[in-house]
Amino acid sequence: MLAQGGQVALAVVSSLLLLLQQATSIEVPQDLKQPPTIIKQSPKDFIVDPRDNIIIECEAKGNPQPRFTWRRKGKFLNTGKDPRVNMRKRSGTLEINFRSGGRPEDYEGEYQCLASNDLGVAVSNKILLRVSKAPLWPKELLEPVLVSEGHSLVLACNPPPGLPPPYTFWMNSAMIPIPQDRRVSMGLNGDLYFSNVLAKDAHTDYSCNARFLFTHTIQQKNPFSLKVQSAEPYNDTSSYNSSDPYGGRRIPESMPTFLSPSGSESSKMVLRGQQLLLECIAAGLPTPSIKWFKKGGDLPAQKVKFENHNKTLKIVSVSEEDAGEYVCLANNHVGGIRHNIHVQVKGAPYWLDKPTNLVLAPDENGRLVCRASGNPRPQVQWLVNGEPVESSLPNPSREMMGDTIIFRSVQIGSSAVYQCNASNQHGYLLANAFVSVLDMAPRILGPKSQLIKVIENNRTFLDCPFFGSPLPDLRWFKNGQGSGLDGGHYRVYINGTLEIKRARTEDEGTYTCVASNIMGTVENQVILEVKEPTRIVRGLEHQSAFRGSTARFDCKVKSDPSLPVTVSWLKDDSPLSLGWRLRRDEESLSIPNVNEGDQGVYTCTAQSEIDQDVSSARLTVLDRPDPPMDLDLSDLAVRSVRLTWIPGNDHNSVITQFLVQYEEDRWEPGSWQNLTSYPGDLNSVILQLSPFINYQFRVIAINSVGQSAPSHPSPRYKTSGAPPDVIPSGLQGWGTKKNNMEISWEPLLNVERNGPNLHYQLWWRRKDTGEAWSNVTTAGSKHVVHDTETYVPYEIRIQALNDHGAGPTSNVATGYSGEDKPTDAPTNLRVSNVDSTSVTIHWNPVDPSSVVGEFKEYRLYYWREASLLKGLRVSQEKMTRGFYSIAQRPSAVLGGLVPFSHYRMLMVVANRGHEGPPSNTVEVRTKEGVPDAPKYFEIVKRAFDTIHLQWDKPLEPNGVLIGYQLKYHTVNGSKLGPYRLETFPPNITQYTMRLPDRAMRYKFFLSALTQVGAGEAFTGEFPRSANEAYSKDQVDIATQGWFIGLMCAIALIILILLIVCFIKRSRGGKYPVRDKKDLALDPVDQKEDGSFDYHSDEDNKPLQGSQASLDGPPKESDDSLVDYGEGGDGQFNEDGSFIGQYTVKKDSKDETEGNESSEATSPVNAIYSLA
Repeated sequence: MLAQGGQVALAVVSSLLLLLQQATSIEVPQDLKQPPTIIKQSPKDFIVDPRDNIIIECEAKGNPQPRFTWRRKGKFLNTGKDPRVNMRKRSGTLEINFRSGGRPEDYEGEYQCLASNDLGVAVSNKILLRVSKAPLWPKELLEPVLVSEGHSLVLACNPPPGLPPPYTFWMNSAMIPIPQDRRVSMGLNGDLYFSNVLAKDAHTDYSCNARFLFTHTIQQKNPFSLKVQSAEPYNDTSSYNSSDPYGGRRIPESMPTFLSPSGSESSKMVLRGQQLLLECIAAGLPTPSIKWFKKGGDLPAQKVKFENHNKTLKIVSVSEEDAGEYVCLANNHVGGIRHNIHVQVKGAPYWLDKPTNLVLAPDENGRLVCRASGNPRPQVQWLVNGEPVESSLPNPSREMMGDTIIFRSVQIGSSAVYQCNASNQHGYLLANAFVSVLDMAPRILGPKSQLIKVIENNRTFLDCPFFGSPLPDLRWFKNGQGSGLDGGHYRVYINGTLEIKRARTEDEGTYTCVASNIMGTVENQVILEVKEPTRIVRGLEHQSAFRGSTARFDCKVKSDPSLPVTVSWLKDDSPLSLGWRLRRDEESLSIPNVNEGDQGVYTCTAQSEIDQDVSSARLTVLDRPDPPMDLDLSDLAVRSVRLTWIPGNDHNSVITQFLVQYEEDRWEPGSWQNLTSYPGDLNSVILQLSPFINYQFRVIAINSVGQSAPSHPSPRYKTSGAPPDVIPSGLQGWGTKKNNMEISWEPLLNVERNGPNLHYQLWWRRKDTGEAWSNVTTAGSKHVVHDTETYVPYEIRIQALNDHGAGPTSNVATGYSGEDKPTDAPTNLRVSNVDSTSVTIHWNPVDPSSVVGEFKEYRLYYWREASLLKGLRVSQEKMTRGFYSIAQRPSAVLGGLVPFSHYRMLMVVANRGHEGPPSNTVEVRTKEGVPDAPKYFEIVKRAFDTIHLQWDKPLEPNGVLIGYQLKYHTVNGSKLGPYRLETFPPNITQYTMRLPDRAMRYKFFLSALTQVGAGEAFTGEFPRSANEAYSKDQVDIATQGWFIGLMCAIALIILILLIVCFIKRSRGGKYPVRDKKDLALDPVDQKEDGSFDYHSDEDNKPLQGSQASLDGPPKESDDSLVDYGEGGDGQFNEDGSFIGQYTVKKDSKDETEGNESSEATSPVNAIYSLA
């Protein structure tokens, strides 16, 4: 009964303990007494470089300050006995110095650090110290490897065992990596596998290299020499064809076999969290392809990667579900095989529940839990202060329950550090957790009244770190009102942090955290501000730019107005140096004159004090391709050769075309000609050649940017001679005189000669007469046949020949002897349908035989005799128009005539070289039309609200002018006002108008009028620019009182000066009166209807009623202001005001009269005399 009751009581106690407060990760303030805690230590498997001093780290914190001791191989390490070993002050880190000698290997072993103070002892992991090793490759003599073409081969590497293992790779004697592909590849063990050997694999320098990471050294194995036996000789000068690597030689094919791993099954063990590598390398001809499967399920697509041309399956961070059976299949068209790999996943221990520090108040209860898992399942051992719990002093408040230690009613003085060790055959875990017993009122550990700025709609945490023992109860309040915040939109964590799941504007305010326990209460405030996010609203976009062009990246940022934002730019994750060329503004980055160095990934970062946004894009720089390289000639034939080249760098723009050019040194040395072009995916082509040419070739690559520079020339190749195979083109016969025929043709091109001493064999005879052929041999490109009849047909043919023979003969062509002048003239030339600009002409045709040659056209000569306007001078230049017609009653329309004009015209018939006699002459008077635009149209501002318009008559009135019309309307942006119309008689060529609205813009259309209608309009605008526009608020100074008074005062002063001047003149005597004649002005004849008559010199005369020219002789006058002007040239402003300078007139002998004084006193002198 007692036993049963004890078990029930234990079960009840255990259930109650599950409800006890669990340990928390609350940080104990450093100023309080606490047991040691390890905060830094070296890794468990610690490999060091033998060339360096050894440093084994161990750092800890605690109060009082911890003391440090070390164990080596489980025994106490006395650091004072070894002069090379030193422990840093206030630290447990060991330094082993080898400057004065010593071997690092003597210090290999297992080390463990212990940190202790009055409250307990913390221990580090057991650190296994090993020294890195890079052993030399064993000396060995490698015999040449002999293998038959098509067989498989494995070149063993067997690198020396190093610590850590070396990285292996294969290179040749030139330190160039051995090319690897589906056929040739390196295995995980470092061996080089050939699925099948080709003749081109024969080399003497296959060398395996091992790189040791710690010593940074590379060791090279003696090279392998590989000899390949071929059934047929291998021509290493022919081009390589990937579709037939054996060059047509018959190599026996074979089914796949596995080179690695061997057999049909194998197994693999991997630890949880490590990397799984499975490999299948197969031999066979053709080269087998490899595929992977997993029995009973699919391969984990998110974790699986295929490497080494699908020969290696890689799974990173293996877990238990990756265990199972994997299958690799090797196939070619001969057959296929498979290999099964059984994968087991074991595991070193890993934490399920790691013990954490426990702070308890006196008489409180608590527990430490240590749970770990692994494969096999780990064993758990508890230690206290570095010693097994079983061997420690008894503690009545402590009870061991497997992986849990339960504490009841703890008391001050029972603090200690507990260690949990979970281990299996693959590793171990060690955790320190102290139990600290103390009582303390709550205290806030963080800053007081902290201001927190967060981004709207973000998850937000408000921290309130606190400490107390017993553990205080923490509650949050907003703006000092309501109950505690927890649940719904809020969540309070045990460490005092308040989470706001989605911060909004209404969440702004002052938050108060209150911590309390039986010892007291404390509070703190956090002020929260919610801001708009910083966003890049127009970000960077990927773009390609031609070299030399300008690239631009946009980066427009929107942010909270109260947060200053800094925009920075990166290129390839490094800060972008703008320099003198790059330009940036608030929203963009411009890169002018782009070059290859500008290519990369550009990043715009907009950052405020609490958030940032990033936008990235790649700039691809396109440029012309590099020239092709290594031109090679092969497959030499009489009329062809194979040209092979290596394409150059395409500079990010795919090569679309290759242009092959040639140069020959016989006829045009140094001149390169285009031969042909090929698609950009070819680099080996057959060129068709011509005989008897010493060729050399070059290749130009073309992409979307442009052409590359030409490649270096190929070697020369000379073709042998042959008879011509081209017929001369352009064969024709035509007379240059009426009794001859010149036969001509296009000579063969230099590349068409095919041999030396090129000549042409020419035949001709009269057509349809049956006479014998005449012939001649010539080296030129034409031959003249003399003493022929006029314009008779001949049959002609031609053939090219050289020293190697004659080429093909041309088809028979027809030629003609020379022409003579036509004998007849067209008759009865007449017109109809006379309009203002066109007329229909008619004529009687000539007899075709009278053309005496090949009929070409009827040629009309016409000219403008005069204008129907009196006095308008016109050009009488003759013009021609040809009409081809063989109709019985031919007619044609002649256009482009000037209206209101008098024309004459005549017609002749023409053959290819001559014109016949002229026809009768016809006179035509075109009708009146609309006039041309006025000669000019000017708009001049005269006053504040007045403009003056001037124009001149059209150069071609095309009729009798009856006046002018002026249309105008206002313009306000795209809105047009209503049209207004003004008309003027023909003798008016100026107009002054007052603007209805001075603030508006006006558009004018001026056109001349005849009886037919308005002609082309001359357009003008006022004001011409926005700077000339009036402002509605502007004041007209002409209406201001002060301006009127000023003008009156100036006028009074001028009047006084004039009076003084006249008085002074009367005192000085009389002025001479010069004889001046009025020059009669030729008036413009004005008709009763108000129109003008045009005169040939009218442009040099003034208009009737206008003031005589200032440059002309003035009318007779007793007094003239011109006499006072220096040089006699008076000048006026636009408003007519005189601006000449008053000066004293100089003496002139031919203008004096009697003894009269010739000096006129100026108004200035008159003022001086008054003074």
